[in-house]
Amino acid sequence: MAETLRRVLSAGSAAGPAEESAAEAGPPLLLLGGPGSGKTALLFAAALEVAGEGRGPVLFLSRKPLQSLPLRTGAALDPLRLQKIRFQYPPSTRELFRLLCSAHEARVPAPALLLLDSLEEYLSEHQGPHETAHLAALLLDTAAYFNHRAGPGRGCGLMVALQAQEDADSGDTLQLALLQRYFPACCWLQPGATGTGQRCLRACLEPGGLGPRTEWLIAFQPDGEMTIT
Repeated sequence: MAETLRRVLSAGSAAGPAEESAAEAGPPLLLLGGPGSGKTALLFAAALEVAGEGRGPVLFLSRKPLQSLPLRTGAALDPLRLQKIRFQYPPSTRELFRLLCSAHEARVPAPALLLLDSLEEYLSEHQGPHETAHLAALLLDTAAYFNHRAGPGRGCGLMVALQAQEDADSGDTLQLALLQRYFPACCWLQPGATGTGQRCLRACLEPGGLGPRTEWLIAFQPDGEMTIT
């Protein structure tokens, strides 16, 4: 999933057709950042990217319904792309488990991308390492099942957003270390210099051994428009 996010952050210029198949088989990615760091916006941008590639629908999971579109771009307002994104809002960890465990019963096309926003809201109900590992493994198993259903030449990527700080306490550090065993690729969103009327962030992508670490500067305008340099 690192290449999908790289294409989003590079305005679609990072990967050609030959690399897209490799991106589908890439490792699952953990999107990390503090509150209000743009994690949901980047997940949504990744959903729009895959929805526009014609590889299949996108499944976007979140505990709370989105109150508004997190981006204001041409792609975000494209009804054909939006129709390919299926939003579901399991309100508890139990309901999330139930949804993932029943994925094989769904009579809908297998998604090309599985996204989960605000993982920390589900982990807060069960903070033990066993529960964390169980949920991470179930997410990977569900993505693997969708991969199997999609067939050769296609696949299902997995990207999960987690609220985290680089200076977290020991408990959060252990939880993050455990999650990174399952999600070898990660992208940190860190606060940057803030300009007049805009919020700036630095995105650091570590693709899990599939390429070099790359950084971008992201600026969010008051109207939700995202610009990347």
